[in-house]
Amino acid sequence: MNFKPLGGRALVKLIEREQTTASGIVLPDTAKEKPQTAEVVAVGEGKLDDSGKRVAVEVKQGDVIVFAKYSGTEISLEGTDYMILDSDDILGVVES
Repeated sequence: MNFKPLGGRALVKLIEREQTTASGIVLPDTAKEKPQTAEVVAVGEGKLDDSGKRVAVEVKQGDVIVFAKYSGTEISLEGTDYMILDSDDILGVVES
């Protein structure tokens, strides 16, 4: 895949949640919430600030992030689903 996000955007691959509850109940697709965690696949060069300087995106390839619930644009590349997120929609990085 050859895709480079522009500006302050990041291309991420969603991390799916468990499909069963702790008690073993299998959740149907209609009861599942949209995932809010993803792995960063690629990042843009950053946004331009008011003075024209480039502000780099704070995440890097391989980071696991948490993002705002109703953000991003879903796309499919080579049969795999991804999201393009603006850097402002990225809430934090999951550290292990």
